[in-house]
Amino acid sequence: MSDALFSPAVARNAGPIVEVLKRVMPPDGLVLEIASGSGEHAVHFANAMPALDWQPSDPDEAARRSIGAHARASGLSNIRSPLAIDAARPPWPVARADALVAINMIHIAPWDATTGLMAGAGATLPVGGVLYLYGPFRENGSHTAPSNTAFDDSLRARNASWGVRDIEAVAAAAGAQGLHLFERVAMPANNLSLIFRKTGQSPAPVREASL
Repeated sequence: MSDALFSPAVARNAGPIVEVLKRVMPPDGLVLEIASGSGEHAVHFANAMPALDWQPSDPDEAARRSIGAHARASGLSNIRSPLAIDAARPPWPVARADALVAINMIHIAPWDATTGLMAGAGATLPVGGVLYLYGPFRENGSHTAPSNTAFDDSLRARNASWGVRDIEAVAAAAGAQGLHLFERVAMPANNLSLIFRKTGQSPAPVREASL
């Protein structure tokens, strides 16, 4: 496990995220995770949903080594070897996935990672396929909590191209690729789960839920 990295946030958010994923993920098939980071989420989700094959990915080589280390230590057979995927640079080396997941990614990346994620999702998902996003978001031009304001300021101080994104802008980028926001779930620590579905029809009103 010398290559394994650890994120304290995973211990806090993996359980609540699984509650949502179990409800919105397909019963079986392939789930592509973009920006898997340490790989701890991949292990947690693959263990909780054994009928799904989990395909982790990350553009960073150290992250991919960590993903592999955690996957091997878990002994799970439904986690595939991590791929080198940069969300901002589709096409991706995955022709089709039944669902996509990206956790705490789009605010710690330039905006073209979000537009690339949506383009990749639009090309990879079948009609009815789900894209799941988790993290902090702005709504109607405002942060949802003072802590998110401070977090946004710290992100932009580290890199001017990073920052907490507006739901409306994210939904517009998704809509351009045939993905429509159909559910918003309030999560602990002022985060949100956003669930998009690929559809050729006009979007329905967004359903709101909370844990």
